[in-house]
Amino acid sequence: MALLDWMSDVAGPVIRGDGVLLRPPRAADYAAWSTLRDGSRDYLQPWEPAWPEDDLTKAAFRRRLSIYAREMELGNAWPFFVFVHDGKTLAGAVTLSNVRRGVAETGTLGYWIGQPFSGQGVATAGVRAVVGYAFDKLKLHRLEAACLPTNHGSRRVLEKSGFRNEGRARAYLKINGEWADHLLFGLVEDER
Repeated sequence: MALLDWMSDVAGPVIRGDGVLLRPPRAADYAAWSTLRDGSRDYLQPWEPAWPEDDLTKAAFRRRLSIYAREMELGNAWPFFVFVHDGKTLAGAVTLSNVRRGVAETGTLGYWIGQPFSGQGVATAGVRAVVGYAFDKLKLHRLEAACLPTNHGSRRVLEKSGFRNEGRARAYLKINGEWADHLLFGLVEDER
């Protein structure tokens, strides 16, 4: 994996991983994003917060981009879209959020992958690429992630990326309209 130089048309870093290219989302990604999310709705919704009624609209996407830009400017979050096929096909996203500095030097990893790309190692490649960026470029000390106990695919992604199961949190996040327990995972920089 190699970090590419900043590119003039991208408001953030571009990262290459094993068969994937990651970069921050931009307005031109709307059609691919909405098509992938809509086509993967039944696959994704059991694992995600309830989608707002306007979630796939262009206006909602613009709001999302505005939030992403502000969070990156503040250094609080780094959202990345994951592309395959030489960076031409959107496959999902990995976001490093809740970045805390000082005595913590930590962040939280979240990700989703479109159903057509499930089980192909794309999520693992994307997560590993962002892990490298978080530790090597952002100099974080620890990363955290969580998944539903029944989400075996997500759990495998974390385990294959070096995360360790650190326990269970009761009613941790509201998923698909219900408070749900989650397995908590962590990865410390010197253990990867």
